[in-house]
Amino acid sequence: MVERDLAKVDVAGSTPVSRSRIFQASQGGSMKKPRPAPLSAVLLATTILLLACGTGNGRSLQSVSVSPSAGTSQAQFTATGIYSKIPTSVDITSTTTWCIGSSDGLCAADVAMRAYVIGGLAQCESGFTGTVTVLAGQAGPPPGMNQGYHLQPFGTAQLTCP
Repeated sequence: MVERDLAKVDVAGSTPVSRSRIFQASQGGSMKKPRPAPLSAVLLATTILLLACGTGNGRSLQSVSVSPSAGTSQAQFTATGIYSKIPTSVDITSTTTWCIGSSDGLCAADVAMRAYVIGGLAQCESGFTGTVTVLAGQAGPPPGMNQGYHLQPFGTAQLTCP
C-alpha cells in the first residue's frame, strides 16, 4: 500500500493536518488508482436487490385478462391485472409484457415473425395468413438462449391475419 499526500494544511498554533489517499500497489510495484464499478454492474446489482426485496406490501398479481378476446389484422388490446390487495383491478396495458406466443403463456420467437404486439397494439406481418395468440402478463426468466419468456400469470386473445 502506498500513501500519497494530496495537501497539507498548516494552521497557526495547531498540528499540521494531512489529507491523503491510500492506493493499492500492484505486484510490479506501480500504484493504480481504484476504478469505480462499471455503471452496468451497479444497475444490475440494484435491479437484483429491488427484485429480491419486492415492494414489501404483499401485493401480487393474481391474474390477467385481455380484451377484446379477438381481433383481425390490426387490433388494440387492453390488459387488466387482478391483484391480491386493493386496488384489485388495474389497467396494466402500458406496464405489462406483451408478446405473440402459445396458449400456455410462452412467448415464442418463431411466431413473432408472423405478427407482433407492442403496448397492446397487435399487427399481422404482410403476407401471413392464420391466427396467432396474443399474450399479456408478468414475465419470468427466459428458459434458455433464443427461447421466449414464460408469462405467469397471463391472459390471452386471438389475432386473425387474413
